[in-house]
Formats: sequence, structure tokens, C-alpha cells
Amino acid sequence: MPHVVHVYKDYWPPIVGGIERSINWMANGVNALDSSFEFTVLVNSRKRSSLERQHGNVRVIEVGELGRLLSAPVSPGFPLWLKRLKADIWHFHIPNPTGDVSWLMARPAGKVVATWHSDVVRQKWAMGVYGPLLRKFLENVDVVMPTSPRLIDHSEFLSAVREKCHPVPLGMPLTRFERTAEAAARARDVKRQYKGFPLVCFVGKLRYYKGLQFLVSAMRGLPNVHAVIIGEGPEHNNLKNLAEELEVEERVHFPGELEDIDMVAHLHASDLFVLPSHLTSEAYGLVQIEAMASGLPVVSCDLPTGVPWLNVHEETGLVVPPADDQALAGAIADLLSNQSKRMAMAETAHRRAHAEFTVERMSEQVLEVYRNVLRM
Repeated sequence: MPHVVHVYKDYWPPIVGGIERSINWMANGVNALDSSFEFTVLVNSRKRSSLERQHGNVRVIEVGELGRLLSAPVSPGFPLWLKRLKADIWHFHIPNPTGDVSWLMARPAGKVVATWHSDVVRQKWAMGVYGPLLRKFLENVDVVMPTSPRLIDHSEFLSAVREKCHPVPLGMPLTRFERTAEAAARARDVKRQYKGFPLVCFVGKLRYYKGLQFLVSAMRGLPNVHAVIIGEGPEHNNLKNLAEELEVEERVHFPGELEDIDMVAHLHASDLFVLPSHLTSEAYGLVQIEAMASGLPVVSCDLPTGVPWLNVHEETGLVVPPADDQALAGAIADLLSNQSKRMAMAETAHRRAHAEFTVERMSEQVLEVYRNVLRM
């Protein structure tokens, strides 16, 4: 029975995040396809003590830590757990210096694969120290799985190991986005809240790299449009203040975090989805899949990441230059004023989500990589 150990810093549940959720979906998705594989997740506990728990078919080991430095857990015991555990395949999720450096220290037996979610962006100044260690780690990896082909061309690290790269796009469960009769009724209720005005939607953490200030600014040129910015985060107060300063506060709404059923209702009530992220910290934009599966065209930015690969310009939506509120407003106005174009893109987006970005599709590709490395 092949044993796979996923290595990262956190796991969902309880930590909500794109990588954390993807690890859960990968482990359970591959297990559903081939139950001969067993899975352990090795992460950190966010406290000094270690603990172990079972979550469904996945064993979760949370290693104690002293705290976090530049978002990386400081965990002296992590290399010891890598030595202690036996794995046929170690599946690392990058970036996570704690995992990579621990592997270099422990050198446990077993094949090594890595899902490359993103380059290090916010702490790039630290790459003078971490960069050589990451390159050394990549030399020992059997297969690197970038989440989009675009990352291979835009990452200085991946270009050096191009021959090892096998892109595996992230996927997610899509059934909750189906437009059932009940979902349609909830969407009508939401639409009535905004008095039937054209509605654009954003969902996510309100972080510095999401570019939401450009969406708020774009609303000045969209006088009959309402925007709903769903989520909480450190930029919340700044964005509300900006909306008031620009006198668009009556048309820019901040409902905060919503229950999943209410979030989906807002997606179904919207005319299009906007992901205005303007920095490369937005490496993939998993939320675009949620919007596409809900039957929405997407407006996103032309970043050197997987964002514009996922949302195909003039097919599933529009891609505009980053940090450009006028371009953002123009794209939104274009789609809202042309219903046939908007509906055609919505249908293409829905098909692309269900063809390329399901848990089943992702799990099939991950399982293929596992089987290939076991034959090496």
C-alpha cells in the first residue's frame, strides 16, 4: 500500500486557505480513485506542542513550533518527524521553507514530488539566503507540478528544472455552485437587496495584493453599477474609507464573511465576477473557478502567474492590465452593456470549469504522477 505524506505548514480544516484546501481535496480525491494509497499530512500546530488526529481517511500530524518568521514556522522538531515517518512519496507544497529545509536536513527515503503554488513574493528580499537552499531541494525532486504552465516561463526557479515540470492545475468540488431551483430563489432574494441594479462581485480575503482599491476607484466610472466585496481582511477599513472618499459608498457593499450558501447566492445574483489582484502574490486565483462554475464571466488582471491562464481573455472573460482602474471600469462596462457577449463568455466559463478544474480532474493527474514516480 503506497504511503504519501503531504508536507506544508497548515491544513484545512481548520485553517482556511487555497493551498490548505487543495491538499485536502488532493488526498481525498486520489484516495477515492485508488484506495490502495494511504495519506498522511505533516504540518505545524501553531503552538509549541505537537498533536495527531485523524480526519476521514487522512492522518494529520501537527508538529509543534516556536512561532513564525516571515510566515514560515520555526519548528526544530520538523526534520525529526521527516526522519521518523516512512513514505513512498513525499509531496511538498511550495512555498514553505520549513518543509524544504527540513527535507535537506533529514534526507528521508522515498520519492519526492512538489506542487509549485507560487514563487516567494512578499519576502523576496530573503531569497539571498533561502534561494540556494530551494534550488538544492529542487535538484532532488523527482517531479515538480506547477499549478499552471505559465509559471514555468515566469519563475526563475522552475525554468532551471523545466525538464522535471509536469503542470497539474488545481481543482475543487463544484456541485455547490449548481443553479438549482432553490439556488435561483436565493439569488432572486439577493438581487432584490440591490434593487435589480447590475451587480459585480468579488470574494476573498481583503489583502494588499488583491487590488481592491482599483475596483473601488473603477466604480466612479460605473454610475449605475453596484459592487459587492465579500470577505474580511486587513484592508477592510482602508477600502471602506476609500469608497467614502470617492463618494461611491452607496454602491460598494462590504457584507463581510458570508456563510457558503449566502456567498453562492451572491455569485448567482451577480452579472460578472471581478478579481482585480495586481501583484504576483495572486498565483492562481482559485476563486475564479467558483465564479466560472457559477456561470459568471470573469474580469481579472494580466499577471505573470496562473490567473490569466485560468481566465482566458475573450473566451471566459476579459483580462486587463493590473493596477489600472480605468481599464477595469472599461472591461466591466463592456460586458454589462453587451448581454450576448456576456452570456457567451459565461457559458464558456462554466464549461471550462467543469472540464478542467474539478477535484476529479486534478486527482486523476496527481495519481498519474504518483504512479509514474513509483515506477522510476
